[in-house]
Amino acid sequence: MIEATRTKQQNGATLGGDTKVTECGGNNGCGTVYEITPSGTKTVLHAFQGGSDGVEPNSGVIRDRNGNLYGTSGGGNGGANCPNGCGTVFKVAPDGTETVLYAFQAGSDGNGPVAGLLMDGTGNLYGTTIYGGGAAGCPFGPLGCGTVFKIAPDGTESVLYVFKGGSDGQFPEGGLIADKAGNLYGTTYDGGGPSCHGAGCGTVFKLAPDGTETVLYAFGKLHYGRNPTAALLAGKNGLLYGTASAGGSKNDGVVFSVTK
Repeated sequence: MIEATRTKQQNGATLGGDTKVTECGGNNGCGTVYEITPSGTKTVLHAFQGGSDGVEPNSGVIRDRNGNLYGTSGGGNGGANCPNGCGTVFKVAPDGTETVLYAFQAGSDGNGPVAGLLMDGTGNLYGTTIYGGGAAGCPFGPLGCGTVFKIAPDGTESVLYVFKGGSDGQFPEGGLIADKAGNLYGTTYDGGGPSCHGAGCGTVFKLAPDGTETVLYAFGKLHYGRNPTAALLAGKNGLLYGTASAGGSKNDGVVFSVTK
């Protein structure tokens, strides 16, 4: 698996700003994809309009060898459970042309991608949705407990895993990383066990290529952290590093490591 090729200019996304769009609060705008050169010059590559093109991207972008940028946003063309859009996976070409590769519908396909993407060597994109996947086994009904998904270069979506909201975890807010064998690793904000008022305090999980999920660690003890929201970093000797948004000696969060 690969993420993004490095370039001298820096690319990113903003949650709001740049254009006056009524759908996004007038002067606040709906967010942008931008480029900053080493000299500090900023260029807006795409300004979201708050409709089918997406709105308010929460995470960064990745880049392929041809200079195309890929990310996730809110909005899209809607769905039965989210009339204002259930989120998108988008592509921005070097000339600024935006293409929505996939618009979530809040059904079994997922709902609410808030993290960045991962790309493999053949152009498949991998990510998570915080909700969706279906109500089966999820205590939150039609919202669902979240998914791990794959988007093929032609825009076809495959759901690789649906969280059930129990010991397997629920609500993955962070992105994914992968190893050479094709295993995916990520975190869920809740779930994992009976702690934290019965919902669980979050997990670190592994997803094998055949769709088998393994919880590597379930947060529960306050001192060791709880409620991770970000992606992991792979280190040496089989260690995964990450952050938890709460827990620790003063409940202000922790930096942790977990063995694969």
